[in-house]
Amino acid sequence: MGNALAKPVKQGIFNRNQIKYIVIIAMVTDHIAGFFYSVSPFLCACMHLIGRLTGPTMAYFVGEGYSYTKDVGNYQKRLALFALISWPAFVYFEFGSLLLHFENGLVLLNPYQSVIFTLFLGLSAIRIWESPRLKKAVKIIYIVLLCLLSCIGDWAFMDVLGSLFVHIYRNRPKARWTAFTLTFLIPNVLLILYTGFHSSWFQLGVLLVPLMLIFLYNGQRGSKARIHKWFFYLFYPAHLAVLGLLKWVILW
Repeated sequence: MGNALAKPVKQGIFNRNQIKYIVIIAMVTDHIAGFFYSVSPFLCACMHLIGRLTGPTMAYFVGEGYSYTKDVGNYQKRLALFALISWPAFVYFEFGSLLLHFENGLVLLNPYQSVIFTLFLGLSAIRIWESPRLKKAVKIIYIVLLCLLSCIGDWAFMDVLGSLFVHIYRNRPKARWTAFTLTFLIPNVLLILYTGFHSSWFQLGVLLVPLMLIFLYNGQRGSKARIHKWFFYLFYPAHLAVLGLLKWVILW
């Protein structure tokens, strides 16, 4: 399953389970930010800033998880299943519509996917990279195709490459943090330059992720209770469905 993971230079105070719960709270904070825009646009932006913790951190754990999971195939199937389950809830939350909707007399399917879909592609990229049957050039082509496919997903190619780089550089901490940070920083800086600093400065919140993981994460799994394994998968589509309903009833 690959070489052992490099141990953190410093021992933090939070294990993997605890970090996951922190970023789940950050995710909810991000998703409810729109409810506070009329109260304070700055408060709304600060909540989005906190929300930048979630996507990159989950990508990091996918990249790390490849080396310690007992069955990568089951891990991949689990991500695929919950990406499918989360699809309608994500579309309803983001667009206020069902997967299938009528427009100009046509029945259209909304293709946009949640972050679980992108994480699934990230794990798929790692499996491709580790395949002994593929030449390196073919692996790169397949990974590029996965990145293109990820454009319909939340966090797009960033979570694909972020997961992959964490795995590839698992025993080279400096290279790992450099590649991981730049994977998320460069696209968001370009987005800020395109849309304007005043409207999207909160995207710089991705810089909080390496700081959190370097100084607060101790590299340990934590409790093996099944609730920690399944909570995110179950909570993610459920909270999107509830917030989607509230969003389109209250705000519209």
